[in-house]
Amino acid sequence: MSSVGLTFVGAALFVNGLLFLGKVDAKTAGVFNLFVGALQTAIPFYLIATAATTDEILGAAGIFMFGFTYLYVGINNLAGYDGPGLGWYSLWVSIMAVGFGVTNVVRFDDTTTGLLWFQWSVLWGLFFVVIALGKAQYTEVTAWLTIILSFTTCTIPGFVYLLGEAPPPWTIGVAIAATAAVLAPQALRAVRAPAPAPAPSRVVAGPVPVG
Repeated sequence: MSSVGLTFVGAALFVNGLLFLGKVDAKTAGVFNLFVGALQTAIPFYLIATAATTDEILGAAGIFMFGFTYLYVGINNLAGYDGPGLGWYSLWVSIMAVGFGVTNVVRFDDTTTGLLWFQWSVLWGLFFVVIALGKAQYTEVTAWLTIILSFTTCTIPGFVYLLGEAPPPWTIGVAIAATAAVLAPQALRAVRAPAPAPAPSRVVAGPVPVG
């Protein structure tokens, strides 16, 4: 079930990355975020309710962070709420994602999942920068990172898990290196660019997804 959810998280991130780029209407994206958010809250509820060990509960608990993010985005986009709260929540998710990444590597000896969590930590950290801090110059690089990670950390690994296999850690490492190489020039330009006038928080909040 978690593999199904991971695959659809990829779809949500893809749509939200396009939303950051202004290619998708905020309200229609909001509806899809609600669908994925509902799925990503129902799945961990089931997994925790049927768990036999504390480790199974631990493994399912992190899924809620995705579900609540997408519900938050969907409601914000449809109701037109301001976005800083979502941005600060993204900071909390970014911090927690590091913890889940370390836990998977150290406790579960699962380097593949750990590397996925570390990438989500970076992505949610950028959501915090763009939405809560209003650093609009990082919007485009955040959009493209969201789109790339929608495939490399969610859609493709989720489909591989559905096939009954697990992506080897080296494939995740290669994906990280390739992503960094592709986006590094754009990221450097964003760092050096003068900060534009902050956009209204309601507009900035429209795009965010996550995970």
